[in-house]
Amino acid sequence: MKKGIAILLTALIACGMVFAAGGSEKGQEIYFLNFKPEIADVYTKKVAPAFEAENPGYKLKVVTAASGTYEQTLRSEIAKSNPPVIFQTNGPIGLGNFDANAADLENTEFYKLLADKSMALARAGVVKAIPYAVEGYGIIYNDAIMRAYFALPNKAVAISSAEEITDFATLKAVVEDMQKNKDALGIQGVFASTSMSAGNQWRWQTHTVNVPLFFEFDEQRVAADSALGVALNASEISFKYGANFKNILDLYANNSVTPKNLLGAKSVDDSMAEFALGQCAMVQNGNWAAAQILGTTGNKVASEDIKFLPIYTGVSGEKGYGLCVGTENYLCINSQASAEAQKGADVFLTWLFSSETGKKLVSNDLMFITPFNSFTDADLPADPLSKQVSIWMNKPGISSIPWVFSAIPSEAWKDSLGSAILAYYEGKGDWAAVEKIARDGWASEWALKNAK
Repeated sequence: MKKGIAILLTALIACGMVFAAGGSEKGQEIYFLNFKPEIADVYTKKVAPAFEAENPGYKLKVVTAASGTYEQTLRSEIAKSNPPVIFQTNGPIGLGNFDANAADLENTEFYKLLADKSMALARAGVVKAIPYAVEGYGIIYNDAIMRAYFALPNKAVAISSAEEITDFATLKAVVEDMQKNKDALGIQGVFASTSMSAGNQWRWQTHTVNVPLFFEFDEQRVAADSALGVALNASEISFKYGANFKNILDLYANNSVTPKNLLGAKSVDDSMAEFALGQCAMVQNGNWAAAQILGTTGNKVASEDIKFLPIYTGVSGEKGYGLCVGTENYLCINSQASAEAQKGADVFLTWLFSSETGKKLVSNDLMFITPFNSFTDADLPADPLSKQVSIWMNKPGISSIPWVFSAIPSEAWKDSLGSAILAYYEGKGDWAAVEKIARDGWASEWALKNAK
């Protein structure tokens, strides 16, 4: 009887330990609210099963917000009784919106992996967000189509390869001549559709606008400041390079698979499919799009033909600049979650970015270029666009354009700018209205943000 009681007590204690950790018979749940729809399946079908197999007692729950709705979804989910334990913020401004929910990460194993600790985001000296991927974006092109164009006997340009495109004037000449020869090249347009449907405008009102914003901020900086440092304190903008912004947006829309007046119905998925299926030669996006291109059913683009060009806009001196490189990918652990849940989050993130299994998933499936000391050159993602980012970052005499769009005062500013661009494309507004909204909206949103 004593032996039976002892066994029963042992079982009860073990069971009690599981429930005390906030778990169940399935183990401690780690709820991760994912930002990137394009890799949602990787998390649910590959990362979660692998983590759970190597870490008994834990269960990874991954929920992915719809494109363009992450902050809205996070606000909703974080107020629930079972909120995300791991969530993402897009930079200092985004972190400020969720400061109360971001735990101190300085003593986590995850933070110890960060090679350059200055890359972490802090509030009042407390480390609260850690970058997990350095990314680059620009104009992705299909080199097979480009080679076919440069082989045309009637081409109107003197250059003979895409690598010789080093400024907007050359890019424009090539693109417009390719558009004239689209039938000979077997394409429907040079550029994929400029996706302007709701939630799909981020490539233009965040990523493309980064270029004119960078050049404006760069001119304002003093010797001791970085362009980003100035940008984060910009209460207003002149939008000096608005005409250059117009240059590239016009080039995209005027030489596209889809007429301008129909762009309001196009999504990012539409444009990436157009590129993958060989219907166009170019599309603006980042290295994260490699998985989407290569994973498209019926993909016709060989991995070795997927390459990058910078987003040239006609700014003086642009030949010395490459891709837009940086990050808005910072991970936080919810300070309002239980201590056990926070510990589980640290276990998962440390496993993902330092274990052999995790690192392979990060490099080969998630395709991240990471800032962690656990990765070596051999761990560089195998996908073609990540390799291209690395090549561009190391080109002699070429400087990457930093991501200054984290200085944008609000999502409302982006949405207003996107709506103005769509109205311009549809002939319902002029370009002057786009620039006015950019300037006036920045000032008003900055005032609102700082009045809180």
